[in-house]
Amino acid sequence: MVLSVSERTFSQEVLESPTPVLVNFGAPWCGLCRIIHPLLLQFKAQCGDQIKLVGVNADDNFKLATKYKLKSLPTLLLIENGIVRVRLESFRGREDLLLALEEIKVCYTDRPITYHSQKTADLGCRSA
Repeated sequence: MVLSVSERTFSQEVLESPTPVLVNFGAPWCGLCRIIHPLLLQFKAQCGDQIKLVGVNADDNFKLATKYKLKSLPTLLLIENGIVRVRLESFRGREDLLLALEEIKVCYTDRPITYHSQKTADLGCRSA
């Protein structure tokens, strides 16, 4: 299950989260958003508690959509300690998304968990 986040809860659930958060910006009318949903659930199951997955309805949360400069839906942002570490948008297909998610998983699940500093170094993960 994906936690639904709004403008009211975004700061607490995403920006202040002690674990990295993969934010899925989508909309009910977006066909590709529905197609990638099972892939995101599979990704979350593989990562366990090391990455949190949340969904944001871009239509209902215009301020967030504007703040993060959404150009297309779906857009995925990996946010760690309040900082966008990876941005995934304009997927070229299922395999492209799976490859990007695998790279994120490797970067975040193969390292010790120490999320107490706001100045965490960029891991150099690929951004699609």
